[in-house]
Amino acid sequence: MSPIKRIGIVLKPHQPDALKTLCDLTLWLAQKGIELVGGPEVERERVEHETGCAVTEIATDKLAESVDLLLVLGGDGTMIATARMIGDQEVPVLGVNFGGLGYLAEFRIEELYSALESILTGQFRLDKRVMLHVDLQRGEDAVTRHRVLNDVVINKSALARIIEIEAYLNDQFVNSFRADGLIISTPTGSTAYNLSAGGPVIFPSMNAIVITPICPFTLSNRPIVVPDDAVIELRLKTDKEEVALTLDGQVGFPLRVDDRVLIRKSRTTINLIQPSNRNYFDVLRDKLRWGR
Repeated sequence: MSPIKRIGIVLKPHQPDALKTLCDLTLWLAQKGIELVGGPEVERERVEHETGCAVTEIATDKLAESVDLLLVLGGDGTMIATARMIGDQEVPVLGVNFGGLGYLAEFRIEELYSALESILTGQFRLDKRVMLHVDLQRGEDAVTRHRVLNDVVINKSALARIIEIEAYLNDQFVNSFRADGLIISTPTGSTAYNLSAGGPVIFPSMNAIVITPICPFTLSNRPIVVPDDAVIELRLKTDKEEVALTLDGQVGFPLRVDDRVLIRKSRTTINLIQPSNRNYFDVLRDKLRWGR
């Protein structure tokens, strides 16, 4: 990794402690000859008015390509949104949580400066997390195209009846799932909706994707773990029901009968900087309350 000259900042919206942290960080980095820049969502005028610190603005779609490191101050939701925002850039990402530990934002706020010191001296470890590329096809038309870090979900509305989804793996028919919905999860997302639906926890570095039915009509329909280099195709076969495609729990699209959702591994990963004093199982024990 080349020497760090510019760091991009992504903030959790309406974070009450963010302004002072942002100002202190700007001054600390300036002493080391490093510029802090941010997207339009950073409350720049308020930061400068209340703290006297100025943060250079860069368009959100240009932020990742303009910096040597992305610093995310927020929780896992902010990290997931950042993963979509960076596009095909493979800039290292440091996630700092204002609360406790997160699955993605693994550094506590009090560890911010010690983590940056280690990064600036090259003492850090990168964890490359698989992302998925998703295409929604309606007949011959491409409705939307996105990348996701956690999961792709097809599910019905609260008042809709059970729905039917056909699943294919590399053009081979897998099953016709009759359920409340279906989750396609990365290893990173295996501890999210997948876990609450009865799916397995997958170690983040595994080359796997999990297909998990949500409340299946047939109890023998269980989660399936498949290779992450496979192409998964989902076809909605139920008409006249309210059904949605949801990406990472943050972006949604209404589905129609015979819509096709094509899912494949993204060419690029998100590269997370990992703490040296903890590992994945430390986070699992903390979040899942193992042994308590």
